[in-house]
Parts: sequence; C-alpha cells; structure tokens
Amino acid sequence: MSSNRTNPRKPHVVIVGCGFGGIEAAKALSRAPVEITVIDRTNHHLFQPLLYQVATAGLSAPAISGPIRHILRDEIARGNLTVLMGEVTAIDAAANCVVMDGGEHVCYDHLIVAAGATHSYFGRDDWARYAPGLKTLGDAFTIRRRVLTAFERAERESDPAAREPWLTFAVVGAGPTGVEMAGTLAEIAQTTLSAEFRRIDSRHARVVLIEGAPRVLGTFPEDLSQRARKQLEELGAEVLTSAKVTDINAFGIQYETVEGGQPVRHFLPARTVIWGAGVAASPLGRALAKATGCTLDRAGRVVVEPDLTVPGHAEIAVVGDLASAKSFLRADKPTPVPGVSPAAKQMGRKAALNIIRRLKGQPTQAFRYYDYGSLATIGKRAAVADVELPLIGRIKFSGLSAWLFWLFVHIYFLIGFRNRLVVFMDWAWAYFTSQRHARVFPDPHALEPHAMVVRVTPPPVGASIGAAAPGSAAVHAALGAADSATAAPGPAGGAAVAAS
Repeated sequence: MSSNRTNPRKPHVVIVGCGFGGIEAAKALSRAPVEITVIDRTNHHLFQPLLYQVATAGLSAPAISGPIRHILRDEIARGNLTVLMGEVTAIDAAANCVVMDGGEHVCYDHLIVAAGATHSYFGRDDWARYAPGLKTLGDAFTIRRRVLTAFERAERESDPAAREPWLTFAVVGAGPTGVEMAGTLAEIAQTTLSAEFRRIDSRHARVVLIEGAPRVLGTFPEDLSQRARKQLEELGAEVLTSAKVTDINAFGIQYETVEGGQPVRHFLPARTVIWGAGVAASPLGRALAKATGCTLDRAGRVVVEPDLTVPGHAEIAVVGDLASAKSFLRADKPTPVPGVSPAAKQMGRKAALNIIRRLKGQPTQAFRYYDYGSLATIGKRAAVADVELPLIGRIKFSGLSAWLFWLFVHIYFLIGFRNRLVVFMDWAWAYFTSQRHARVFPDPHALEPHAMVVRVTPPPVGASIGAAAPGSAAVHAALGAADSATAAPGPAGGAAVAAS
C-alpha cells in the first residue's frame, strides 16, 4: 500500500476524473498549500459538447481533446500536482483512500469525485451492442465507422429491399445530442456524400429521430422545441415523438405509439442505430454509496449537501454529472443543477474553494449555479438558443443567428488556442465546401483479425424483433460478442457477422 503523498506536510487532495469538473478543481487548487493528485482512466481531457462532430466526421479527435499532462503543465511545473492514469475501482472512506486498478491505494485528506456519467439503456443493456451511445472518443469512432460503413454496404447491395435498411439511420432520444446527431446525419446524406457514389443516391437515405416524449428538446421552451423540429424536417430528417422504443437488434428497431387510445407496434428496418436517450452516473457512485452510506437518485447520482459534500463526510465532494446537486442562488428556493458542462465547471471550482476555506478554518459555502442558457445546433445555419445576455436579459432565438452564436460559444470554450484554430478552420472549410475531412476509420478486419464469419438472415420486413421473431435467436447468438458494425450482406440478403 502506498499513500502517493509527495509532500506529507501538506494536505493531500485527490481528484478522480479529469473532465470539466476535475480540470477546474485542479486549476483552482494549484496555488493553494496542498498536494494534488489527479487520477483519470484516460490520458486526455475531452470537450464532450463537440463529440458528435467527431462521430460524424466533421472534426478529428485531437481537435476536441488534449493530453491531460499538457493541459495541466503549468500546474505540474509548480511542483504540487501529480497526474496518474488509471481507473479508481473502489473508495475506502474509513481509511481515506481510493483503490486503483491493480490494487494500488492512494490516500487523501480531501477527495473530489468527478467521474462523470455513462449511457443508460433503462435496464436493457443488451441494446448497447446494436445502439452505441456517445460519451467517449471510442464511442465516436464506433459510430463514425458504422455510419460510413452503412453507405459502403449499401453501394455493394444489389437488392433494393436489402439496401434500404443500410440507408436508414435511427437516432433514439431527442435531447441536444440526439437532435445534433440527427441533423448532422441528414446533412451528410443530403450534401456531403451526394456526388460520391455511383450505385446509390445518398440523398435517399432516411434519418429517423425517435423520442418517447411529446416533443424534441424537452428542456427548452416549447416554441424553441417546435422551431428545432421544423429545422430538422427541413434538413430531411424524420421526427417521431411519443414513440417508445421496445426492442433493438442488428436489423432494426421496434417502437410503440398510441393510436386511438390503443398501443400500436412499429418496426423500422435500420442497420445503424445511435442511442442518445438516457444517461446514468458513473459506477463509482455505487462504490461511494457502499463506502459512505450516501443516497443515490434514480440515475445513480450521489445526493450531496448544499456545499457539494457527501453527507457525513465533509472531506469528500462530488461534482459534475455524478452529483445530484441543487443550486442555492436563491437560498429559499433551491433548484436542481442540470448535467451540463458549465455546471460541472462551476461545481469543480466551488469544491476547490470550499477545501481552501476549510483549510483556513472558514465555513464552506453552498453551491450557486449561474445558468447562462442552453444551445443546440441542428445543422448548417440551423440552431436554437435560450440564453442570458449581460444588460439584455434572457432571450430566445433560432436559425442562422443562433447557429453563429453556437459556433462562437463552442470555439471560445475549447481548451487551447490550437484546438480553437483547428476547429475554426475545419468548420469554415465545411461551411463553404459541405465536406467532412475526417471520414476515415480503421479497417474492421484489423480490429478483429481472428474473427470468424457467421451468416444470419434478417427477419422479414415488418416482423416483430422480439424473442419469438424469425431469426431472433440466431441474431443474438451470433452477435453475442461481436460489433454489429462488422455486419455485411450475406447470401439472399442475410448478414455476415464477425463473432468471436
């Protein structure tokens, strides 16, 4: 067991996770009389609001990410910050230690947990293999590969009926990520690829956005939600609201609507499904609950005190998407804090400030979230904005002006001048040419060089894809350990599926 305390004379602060909250906490503490250890499972910080741009080949990965050590190089140079790459698997609150993969113990005097969130499939984790979510660079690469491969498979398919599912893209969930993804996929089909295939016309591709709630962008004002839907449809996307997904497999998606007071099931043949419907807190929340007895909400987030600490453990703070926190901007009327990057940044700074106050013997402060508004882009020259502007107040706008504002805000908040410059140049190029330069992905065979091929036949168009559906058992057996992105046309419209 090692404490990893470089200077035992100073209090040791451990920060788990180097997303928006973790980065801000580390920077805020770097000049304080403490030793800091930052632990992250990757070597990079990721600007998640633009991750869908990597998934849709609009930006390369380095444009929206940066090495943690480079981002914190000035703080490291001050001599009190250590960065460790590894995964925290458990928290020993009694011993004031976190446990890393491999069993290494890192002890702390103060702990900030900023481990973020992952995908939630609402109890249907088996859907993950067919409908990847978008939280990491790995997710973005998977989606990019599946989207571009679908067009390639369609070009090879001679049967129009078998080709159609390859040219159908379903996006589940109409929050900002789903809306942005659907709009961008429609643009790719309508403009980027429109002159690059001989056998198919990419403009005939279908992009279907499926949402269980009555409208898209449910957290936005209703008028902006309606404008967003209209802009999506103008780009060529289909929007299905009040549609509940009931099953997903390699051949399509089944959803349910209510018509005339009765539930009606529909089947959409689609080889590419992207999940944006649910978010769950990092599994580290459960580890923290086990260690401290703290309460978790329905999404697995840690219910924290007003100052962001864990009840009964003032030395542990939770920030970002892992925290179920409230803002005390009005002390008499606390409001829930949304899971967005500005909130994570503000929480990271507040957790750091409270540690400094505690070291000075001062009382900690309740967290106050300053909401500057919400933005969502739909496509080129199409976006919606609900923002708070200095001296003006809260305003709502959409279309070109909202899109330009969205561009400015996201470039401004990117970390590093190089990233800002690269993103600006890439977006300018895409605007004038409608091209996406990052349309490359690894050879699927190189990813799984020892995979064997199993051929399965899709169910008839319109058939249920439940457990009793034709071919369903074969699909689930064949894809048990496979990435459905490797599915290729087989004999008689079947599929060649790589399986381990």
